[in-house]
Amino acid sequence: MKGASAARTTRRASTRWRCSWKGGPTGRLDFENAARYRDQPQSIERIADRQKVLTRGRDDHDLVAYARSGGEVFVEVAYVRQGKMVGHDGHALDGAADALESELLRGFLLQYYASATHIPRSIILPGPVEEPDLLTGWLAEKRSGPVTIEVPQRGRKRALVTQLAETAAQELEQLRIQADYDRSRTEPMLAALAEALDLESPPKRIECYDISNIQGDSAVGAMVVFEDGRPRNDHYRHFRIKFTPGPNDFAMLQEVLRRRLERLESAQRREDAEVVGDRSFTSRPDLILIDGGKGQLSAALEVLESAGYADIPTFALAKEREEIFAPNRSEPIVQERNSPGMFLVQRIRDEAHRFAITHHRKVRARKALTSPLDSVEGIGPARKRALLRHFGSVQAIREAAVEDIVALGVPERLAKRLKETL
Repeated sequence: MKGASAARTTRRASTRWRCSWKGGPTGRLDFENAARYRDQPQSIERIADRQKVLTRGRDDHDLVAYARSGGEVFVEVAYVRQGKMVGHDGHALDGAADALESELLRGFLLQYYASATHIPRSIILPGPVEEPDLLTGWLAEKRSGPVTIEVPQRGRKRALVTQLAETAAQELEQLRIQADYDRSRTEPMLAALAEALDLESPPKRIECYDISNIQGDSAVGAMVVFEDGRPRNDHYRHFRIKFTPGPNDFAMLQEVLRRRLERLESAQRREDAEVVGDRSFTSRPDLILIDGGKGQLSAALEVLESAGYADIPTFALAKEREEIFAPNRSEPIVQERNSPGMFLVQRIRDEAHRFAITHHRKVRARKALTSPLDSVEGIGPARKRALLRHFGSVQAIREAAVEDIVALGVPERLAKRLKETL
């Protein structure tokens, strides 16, 4: 799990992660590094200060507790190694407010330990979980040793779980305060943006799209999502351009939008269970922004019209003069650069550009590491190494005679195919 290994070595520090609760054993948690806070709740520090009396012996276990408030759930995990607490981290779960305790705990443990680097001997919980035998069997298989689940009703361990729940409640309250502060900053921006774009109401969900490529090579599309004026990182998505040959930014943008809207349509018809479970595609945007000018906007509007989503407000933001292009308007919308609405639009556009170009660089780097030999059926890693070791380069292999390749133990038919492919 993202961040788990780092958290396990943290000394008396708290790391927060925001997760999207999907529920059930087949669901998943989408982790986004939320923030680190300098002022830690006092409850967890009281636990740490009493390390010598945490548990007897050389115990190796995790403590798990949670808190609910106002439709939010925060889960805190503390790590006890050799009887002493060595670290803890917390997870805000979106959409888990209505889950039963047994369902919440089981689902969290299944997902939390799915990719954990360490499984403890025992896990101490505040309440029972569904199907505990199946859960402990799964954990024991991952640990290659027995794992027990404890639900203490009294005594030292119960007191530790109670204190950890207090920490979770305090963390949840701090997140609420932070969210209120964020809203106080973003709400005026969204209101200003709605007024500038003549929207009926401030947009809750904004999606922005950008295309990154070099002369059509390794082309990728990017979708970034802002909700309530803040990045929703777990809804960001990349698109590999599959069906658009050559350098055609307009067609690439249309491909990305078409694929995104097809997934939205599938989700609304509940045709695709995988898509239905992915809120990045099931959530309908209130506003679409395109990184580009009039041409990109026209291309996007064409797709929206054909897909039946022409009612979604769509605009384009050009980089050169920071102008906003709107449908059915010959002149761009011009805003002061320091206006709240323009600031938010620029921030979203810049984030889409960053997300797109970062992924494009990764794709190009991976492509640079591949060899033409990889595309030749029958040439595996061992033969590829032998050929390159002997000839020195792919170009030298191209220029070599078939007999020279066969001399290295390559079958004649394969050597001829290799020459034809290269």
